[in-house]
Amino acid sequence: MFRFDMRAPATGAPAADLYQAALEMTAWAETRGAVNVLVCEHHMSPDGYLPSPLPMLAALAARTAKIRMMAGVFLLPLYNPVRVAEEMCVIDILSKGRTTFIGAVGYRPAEYEMYGVDYHKRGAIAEKNLALLLRAVKGEPFEYDGRHIHVTPAPFTPGGPPIMWGGGSIPAARRAGRYGLGFLAQKGDAFLRDAYEDEARANGREPGCASCRRLMPPVSCLSLTIWIEPGGTGAYLMNDVLGYGAWNEGTEGTSSISFAKTAAALRAENRTHRISDG
Repeated sequence: MFRFDMRAPATGAPAADLYQAALEMTAWAETRGAVNVLVCEHHMSPDGYLPSPLPMLAALAARTAKIRMMAGVFLLPLYNPVRVAEEMCVIDILSKGRTTFIGAVGYRPAEYEMYGVDYHKRGAIAEKNLALLLRAVKGEPFEYDGRHIHVTPAPFTPGGPPIMWGGGSIPAARRAGRYGLGFLAQKGDAFLRDAYEDEARANGREPGCASCRRLMPPVSCLSLTIWIEPGGTGAYLMNDVLGYGAWNEGTEGTSSISFAKTAAALRAENRTHRISDG
């Protein structure tokens, strides 16, 4: 799996070159055994973190033919659910059903402030938006709150493209279970699995979904990032590690995050990230 967040510190490549390289890398990789490419979303990052994963997925779909793609994650409370349903259906058509979308609420108040959305109401907003999104993305007409809604053209995937939910909290696990979505957890805690499965069955659903392959809480010691840099210093990797560490200060147990301050310390930790010389 590739993960592109398009971050580039001041010493990195210009954005136009970086984005073109990501497209070229993915087209090359799918001919050599890569099975998935994931793009992320964050806002107001000084290093240019990708703020718009859906246009990036559309570009990747146009440059590839086989590799599966994921938005992991898109911050649903910041989106108009009908508009995002239309964009998902277009991407589903462009990729011929190769794309999975993972929604979440996020964890940075500044991003909500930028969009004028109440951070403290993000759970309730996500709940409302998700219910509407899951109906709209099917491409069938329906009435909602006195409005006629019909997303066209219909998606390539019957019933709409695969949608999952992500997070590291009990409410996130329950939300995924309640709507019958696959769950991508940020932590390996058993209580998240229990909350997810209990909520799914309480709502008459079997946990997971066939199209999403049912991603469950990861093992806490699982390395999710492999960095290969023969003879390098790991400076670009550390830009990513330090950025996530700063955003998640005081949060423990997230499987993808390290609080190491140097590449040497990260290498010695050998937990979330593995560094290889080749």
